[in-house]
Amino acid sequence: MWQADAHSQVVVDLDAIRANVRTLRSSTSAQVMAVVKGDGYGHGMIPAARAALSGGATWLGVCTLDEAFGLRDAGLSTPVLAWLWLPGQPVARAIAGDVDLSVASLSQLTAVTAGAREAGRAARVHLKIDTGLSRGGAAAPEWPQLVEAAGKAQADGYAEVVGAWSHFACADAPGHETVDRQLAAFTDALDTAQRLGIQPQVRHLANSAATLTRPDTHFDLVRPGIAVYGLSPLDDPAVRATLRPAMTARARVLLTKRLPAGQGVSYGHTYVTQRESTVALVPLGYADGVPRHASNSGPVLLNGGRFTVAGRVCMDQFVLDVGDAEVGEGDEVILFGPGDQGEPTADDWADAVGTINYEIVTRFGSTRVPRVYRGDVA
Repeated sequence: MWQADAHSQVVVDLDAIRANVRTLRSSTSAQVMAVVKGDGYGHGMIPAARAALSGGATWLGVCTLDEAFGLRDAGLSTPVLAWLWLPGQPVARAIAGDVDLSVASLSQLTAVTAGAREAGRAARVHLKIDTGLSRGGAAAPEWPQLVEAAGKAQADGYAEVVGAWSHFACADAPGHETVDRQLAAFTDALDTAQRLGIQPQVRHLANSAATLTRPDTHFDLVRPGIAVYGLSPLDDPAVRATLRPAMTARARVLLTKRLPAGQGVSYGHTYVTQRESTVALVPLGYADGVPRHASNSGPVLLNGGRFTVAGRVCMDQFVLDVGDAEVGEGDEVILFGPGDQGEPTADDWADAVGTINYEIVTRFGSTRVPRVYRGDVA
């Protein structure tokens, strides 16, 4: 249903999120951490988190402390892990709020210890090892020192080592040699921690792709992100069929007009009409999440027909050349959705602009376009 004053909206199906988590949960003996960073990948962090928890998730994952605080402020008391933070940020507040913190360096551990003193309670930490992504996490030579220091902080009452974790580089390419290599490196890191007297409560390595394809990487906890929202990181139709995309992006035609053959359209006239045609103005642009790279390539559904963005995507609008199709002001344009009505999907948009489905939904959902929720919001 359209809001009376809305010319565009993002519709989020919370029942789809709930069902996706149930599907993921049924495929593993591990607990499920639903990753709700990036405002729930554009779907809305708080509604998405609640739907995921009702679907069987028992943990939530975020990047920033502000995201974690947002979950706590919303009354969500489930375990939350935040993994991108700097010393000097409100670590004590996070500890007091029962937010788990990723620790990948001695400087972070020092900040956690100071925060624990200020909060008057032990910090819940997850030690992160870099197994080959070469991004976050302690390098292998630094791992024993970090584990030993964390063990001392635990003995002194400043830390509780709740978890040990890492992240895959190429799990979305099943069979890639790095997957087994990283799994072996993670297992070695866990063995080192155990020799040094640290036995984490939860060991976690699997992202969405590994959750879907590599049960041997699940350990105690899996961390699906994009799969929670019904999109697959894998180019595998069978896997995609097990998930239900939760987001639909749509708008209403603002204006139509007839143009003669040979008329340039939008900035730079990168599109020129080949014959007399009707063009439709759609009030969505790159300020709303439509990638500028969708110029002359983004697909949409309008009145049962598939059309492509004609000319450059502007900040607030784009144009469709609909030929002689009957189109009027107020007609619905579906940019992407689950595909039930023949509309493009987020994967179609990703293919059209040379990116990934993660970026498409996150762009659309974290903008000025209002979100509308379907399904149980509780």
